[in-house]
Amino acid sequence: MIPAKDEADRIAATVDAVHKIIGVDLVVVVDDGSTDGTAEAAERAGAVVVRHERNRGKAAAMETGAAAVAERDGARARHLLFLDADLTDTASGAGPLIEPVQTGRADMTIGTLPAQVRADGSKAGGHGFVVRLSRAGIEEAIGWAPEQPLSGQRCLTRAAFDSAVPLAAGFGVETALTIDLGRKGFRILEVPIDVRHRATGTDLRGQLHRAKQYLHVRRALAARSALPADGGGPSLRSLFPRKSAQ
Repeated sequence: MIPAKDEADRIAATVDAVHKIIGVDLVVVVDDGSTDGTAEAAERAGAVVVRHERNRGKAAAMETGAAAVAERDGARARHLLFLDADLTDTASGAGPLIEPVQTGRADMTIGTLPAQVRADGSKAGGHGFVVRLSRAGIEEAIGWAPEQPLSGQRCLTRAAFDSAVPLAAGFGVETALTIDLGRKGFRILEVPIDVRHRATGTDLRGQLHRAKQYLHVRRALAARSALPADGGGPSLRSLFPRKSAQ
């Protein structure tokens, strides 16, 4: 299942690659209020497409996609594989997430990705504030510190997913999902996968994205009484340090 917004340039390649994963027999794309040709591109690539008329966020897209899969399930509910829309042809590398769930070794797998780089070869990402906050909050809640707590590449049993609904809103969805399942005794396993997504930079747009992530994760942790003992790390102001005078 692939939540997508304004990914017309990448979604077809992602869908094509997901179709190649052994064990995948249905690809659902939830077009979450796109203003480009995301839905049309996904349909041409062979995905079942469900559309939100307006942007409702990743959690709502995940719930809509899971409902669309349930409508097509037979006597036995399918497991749910969630992947980002921008993985393009590397999405086929997510296959290892499935086996531990299929064989009963895990109720949810989380993909750990190799270091991501931008097109110019430079290292992607920010300063790690959001990752550290999420990891510390999860450890506070369930006593386990995942390597990549924000990874959206996950495979779950239907029972695990249903137990976590309604999902936390915004960018707190992955952090909250891990806590909610961990507290209910579901088995969670991180699995290395070789996929690449579009990397965010350190420009203003990238910083704003990470600040929004930070606030959403902090809100999800607070709602679960799982804020780390230090209160959740740096202040929002510290995420945007002022440039020194020249």
